[in-house]
Amino acid sequence: VRSHSPSHNLCEPSFGTAAFPRPLMKTLLTRQSFKIPKGVKISIKRKAVMVTGPRGSLNRDFGAIPLDINLNSGNVVVESWLANIRVRSLARTICSHIENMVTGVTKGYRYKMRAAYAHFPIISAVDDDGKKVDIRNFLGEKRTRHIVMPEGVTVQRSENVKDELIFEGNSIENVGRATSLVHQSTLVRNKDIRKFLDGIYVSERGHIDE
Repeated sequence: VRSHSPSHNLCEPSFGTAAFPRPLMKTLLTRQSFKIPKGVKISIKRKAVMVTGPRGSLNRDFGAIPLDINLNSGNVVVESWLANIRVRSLARTICSHIENMVTGVTKGYRYKMRAAYAHFPIISAVDDDGKKVDIRNFLGEKRTRHIVMPEGVTVQRSENVKDELIFEGNSIENVGRATSLVHQSTLVRNKDIRKFLDGIYVSERGHIDE
């Protein structure tokens, strides 16, 4: 009687092939963290994060995110147990948002925009102590465009560079939203955008306190 080795048994499935893929490991704990810098105070209550620094304070609520946010020995820790791939990717995103808040209350954000035009000069005026921008004569139009700045954002005209606007604030989302509102208000409609390049565009991004 011939003896057959178990390795040659055709009835046993071979894992790691296309027909029988190898089972994936389940991630038990997903954790991301970063160290709180000196001069910054962070408080967390029910996933509502408050960051306080030399330039002021910022608040943001992450209550809709299925992650735990805690403080541990001077570190902000974001973690989740038995999370799927979508929730695991959110852990790094939440840390990035909080790090941007820390940068905002320590250095601040400054965006610069320049007006570009070929024939009709774009006239911009700052009103209400830097809380509103009025744009006139875009492509020769008579309509005046009024853009109100989001909360915590101020705008001013540059004293050294022609046709330049400077936006400053602590929240990177609000500063970016302010520049987006100005840019979108001067979009060319019903014309060839390869020929008509008039508009106001972001020329520089940086911090107030370098």
